[in-house]
Amino acid sequence: MKATSISIAAMIIILSGCAAGPDFRPPEAPKADTYTAAPLPRETAASPVEGGEAQHFIAGGNIPDQWWSLFGSESLDKVIRLALSESPTLTAAEAALRQAQENLNAKIGSVIFPGADGSLSAKRQKISGVASGQSGVKSSTFNLYNASVRVSYLLDLFGAGRRELESLRSRVDYQDFQLEAAYLALTANIVTAVGKEAALRGQIRATNEIIGLQEKQLDTLEQQLALGGVSLSEVLAQKALLAQTRAALPALEKELSFTRHQLAVLAGKLPNEAGSLPEFDLKDLKLPRDLPVSLPSSLARQRPDIRASEELLHAASALVGVATANLYPQITLSGALGSESADSGNLFNSNTFIWNLGAGLVQPVFRGGELRAKRRAAVAAYDEAFAQYRQTVLLAFQNVADVLRALDDDARALKAQSEAHAAALDSLTVARKQFELGGVSYFLLLDAERRHQEALISLIQAEAARFADTAALFQALGGGWWNRSKGEVSHD
Repeated sequence: MKATSISIAAMIIILSGCAAGPDFRPPEAPKADTYTAAPLPRETAASPVEGGEAQHFIAGGNIPDQWWSLFGSESLDKVIRLALSESPTLTAAEAALRQAQENLNAKIGSVIFPGADGSLSAKRQKISGVASGQSGVKSSTFNLYNASVRVSYLLDLFGAGRRELESLRSRVDYQDFQLEAAYLALTANIVTAVGKEAALRGQIRATNEIIGLQEKQLDTLEQQLALGGVSLSEVLAQKALLAQTRAALPALEKELSFTRHQLAVLAGKLPNEAGSLPEFDLKDLKLPRDLPVSLPSSLARQRPDIRASEELLHAASALVGVATANLYPQITLSGALGSESADSGNLFNSNTFIWNLGAGLVQPVFRGGELRAKRRAAVAAYDEAFAQYRQTVLLAFQNVADVLRALDDDARALKAQSEAHAAALDSLTVARKQFELGGVSYFLLLDAERRHQEALISLIQAEAARFADTAALFQALGGGWWNRSKGEVSHD
């Protein structure tokens, strides 16, 4: 008998160490050596303008956790520090993480430890002898007091509880990576908004300078018209050009206001508080020269969205184990210890103590196919999560490939645009001198002014694109969160 008891105990210990269903293994990283079909140069094209420096691609380089500091702007650092402490988006993500952790804590208690409940009751009741088959016994009325502690424990023989814990732990990790993704998106959106603001201020400044020059040109033409030196059509043409240039200004100012409002909200402030934030100009931002580029084999471990998708896949795998374990028997151990008396004064006397021990086994026999259907549904949910994981990986690689191409192409575009601007400026300078000497008509000068205006605005936009591309690269590669100490997400 003793040997049998030992065997049963050993069996329980052995079974408690395994769990039904598949053991999760993270998917393998994509087998890719490069991000783009065509190889990228080791560095981008350089241009003789502000923000036109060549940028070097460093394969396998390490990304700093505060990557935005590479732009060399204390004002940008200030706004990001403010956003990290005030952003409701991060606060919500942190709360979701705490919620997932507490849900896990609650489940740990029910799986690992037995449940114990204390009860205290008092009742007055009347019973009849008829209820016990003794019709001749008179009815009696009495009080009954009860104080007891009941303990129950569900043996997790087939791992349903442990698989539920595994699923909940994956949910905690999922929320953790969601927090990292929110952190990355917030900082990247701020850098992008700052770059956009700087570009708009540059365009507005250039437009105002052009307006000033065109107004002077109009004054000169009106004086010449009064002296009979030019025709009325030339004056009207200059007025039309001036009006067209002025018309572009409100749209730029509106977009700048919207960008400032966006920046305020990203920083956790109301739009009317945008004036308290620093203003940004392209000359205040430094273009990072060295661009670390994670190896393709490392990207899946660095992107928060991929890691979050992997944790959803892990949770789905664990739920397959739960559904599998539910097909097998469940054994519950229970016991109670207490006291029961008809007199409250004698409730805790030695002769009033009561106890019981019990065990129960439930084996599903016929449930109309419910349990197996639920397992098939869990497997289908896993397949869905795996497909979504693969899609997340594919989109992440596309994201990096697009940004790398943009960095190279936009650098070449800036070089071409700087050459176009230089040529337009030279053409305008020559046209002005020739017009003053009477060598060309005013309409040729007007055309030169229009081309120079367009080239100048396009040059500023091309300069800003390089800053936006750089920020997009750091975001696409995961932002270096793995280099940040744990717990610094909202307190950098």
